Amino acid sequence: MEEEEIIDVSTFEPGFRDEIAAEPGGEYIRRCYSCGTCTAGCPVGGVTAKYNPRRIVHMALLGMREQVLTSDFVWLCSVCYTCYERCPQDVRIPELMNAVRNIAVREGHVPQTFRVQLDLLREHGRLYEIGDYDNERRAEYGLPPIRQEADAVRRILERRGWKEEQE
Repeated sequence: MEEEEIIDVSTFEPGFRDEIAAEPGGEYIRRCYSCGTCTAGCPVGGVTAKYNPRRIVHMALLGMREQVLTSDFVWLCSVCYTCYERCPQDVRIPELMNAVRNIAVREGHVPQTFRVQLDLLREHGRLYEIGDYDNERRAEYGLPPIRQEADAVRRILERRGWKEEQE
């Protein structure tokens, strides 16, 4: 039998739903009445039980701020808009997930996979390193070579507040 996690309700922050509602994309969070329509059609929810839009919205409405922002499940939304199309209350779950992600990023809660992508962007100026072989193949097809412009990308990242030491 699995051991159940005990949740301390004194850590809940009732203003969390207001914080999400103030974020672009989170305006309709209070419309949700947990009907479950979003979860029923979610392709990600069909693959992993970790992602359950109804549960995430419910946690946010309860004020489970820390649990939501530090979790990895808010990053699993594939933005397919199936939930949005079916929601009788027009909650707009994909936009809501983006609002929650924006809050999480501002507070430094970024999944490791995105940190790896940032490192690749800093190093190569893109997510995939283009080497001599790749450019030779491009030349064979009459395509121009791809230059790595890591400095420009690095400057953009720094202006957006993503410095290496921040991570």
